[in-house]
Amino acid sequence: AVLLAWEASVSLWSIPLYVLPAPTVIAAQIERDWALLARHLQPTLLEAVGGFVIGNLIATGLAATFVYAPPLSRMLYPVAIGLRTIPLVAITPLLVVWLGNGYAPKIAIAALISFFPTLVNMSRGFASPSPDQLELMHALAASQWQVFRLVRWPASLPYLFASLKIAATSSVLGAIVAEWIGSDRGLGYLIVAATFEYRVARLWATIAVSTALALAAFLTVVALERLAIPWRSEDHE
Repeated sequence: AVLLAWEASVSLWSIPLYVLPAPTVIAAQIERDWALLARHLQPTLLEAVGGFVIGNLIATGLAATFVYAPPLSRMLYPVAIGLRTIPLVAITPLLVVWLGNGYAPKIAIAALISFFPTLVNMSRGFASPSPDQLELMHALAASQWQVFRLVRWPASLPYLFASLKIAATSSVLGAIVAEWIGSDRGLGYLIVAATFEYRVARLWATIAVSTALALAAFLTVVALERLAIPWRSEDHE
């Protein structure tokens, strides 16, 4: 309905191409530029997936550490919050200087933007088991590893997937933003190039492909959630 209204509005009010191209124009541009878009999609996908995996692994490991070392949590949690407040556009040039113009700074940005939501959610998730559950495991003489594996980890899964849904789309955004600076490939680079060359239809086509990539990442996490915690999906239904 939105696309139909968009198409009708452009036609009805004769909106110029440089202001807002119609969806059919964007679709035609995607078809014409598909080889170009696919070539630039590959590095962005690699950067987003790499940052997503690295950021979430570090955040999950750190959150698990916080549960068993509260003093460490009090020391490092404010640092994590401080890192989250730094604008991506500001830190990207520094990472390019430190890590070069390759994949590393883009993956680092995607990891940073994925890190904080997972750290916050998993810190709550690992601490979510009730005192009764923990007391039962203590009465059964369970080790710390058994408590973590049988109680804390299953209890944290809903929190994990809630954060992964955010991180999945955010990692794509982070990779694209990182490609604006010091890059000669990727969807972010193509957006900047199309902007400076006044190729409005190509700009919108790249935006559409970027949106599709982020949506695909989100839906992948949703599918994995249904496989990992099917009982939660059944409860929602």
